[in-house]
Amino acid sequence: MAVEGGAKCIKYLLFFFNFIFWLCGLALIVLGVLAKVSINSTPFLKGYFESALVLIVVGVVIFFIAFFGCCGAWKESQCMITTFAVILSLIVIIEIGAAIAGYIFRRNLNDRLNEGFHSMIAGYNETENHEAMDSIQQQLKCCGGNSSDDWSKAKFIPSNSVPDTCCKNITKTCGNGAIHDANKIYTQGCQPILDKLLKENVLWIIVAALVIAFVQITGIVLSCILMRAIRSGYEVM
Repeated sequence: MAVEGGAKCIKYLLFFFNFIFWLCGLALIVLGVLAKVSINSTPFLKGYFESALVLIVVGVVIFFIAFFGCCGAWKESQCMITTFAVILSLIVIIEIGAAIAGYIFRRNLNDRLNEGFHSMIAGYNETENHEAMDSIQQQLKCCGGNSSDDWSKAKFIPSNSVPDTCCKNITKTCGNGAIHDANKIYTQGCQPILDKLLKENVLWIIVAALVIAFVQITGIVLSCILMRAIRSGYEVM
């Protein structure tokens, strides 16, 4: 028996919310890809690759179950709607867990960055560290970890010198003897800049995950109401 009255309104609301879920899934995929790119560009954060992967996987799952939920609402199938609600509940739990993990990561980010920059400067002769450090300094217009003084501890850089990528106008050997020359190089460290940038990005991801979870909880509630109406077989007002 087809639902009527108030239940029919719930049916169309659920159909509309599934379109929102579809957009949420797309948003999570985009956020996951952006997080993955950010992590891959910073070698000492690659241990958090799984966090970005979780966002992408959850986004893909939401993307497809949104279509499943639309079909269930349109056909008024109790089985399909129940399955949709259960899967969505599991996804909400995963998203809340990811948001908590993101918050913990955000709190520990400063220590992680300090360790990472110390490691890259100490091992600057290695190709991976060399390329990563040069890329960060050039893009963020900074020098060293906390300041250009960090390069005084590097074994593979001439005394009182910095890599050429610290220079405001990059030329060959422009960093030689310029470790304190603010006219030639950027003396501000990269760690505070990168810390602020990553924390802002992580915060937006956490907020987005929680907003999406709230929207999904609304969908779960609507699914339960519609399931009850279909089971009861009478008008819900």
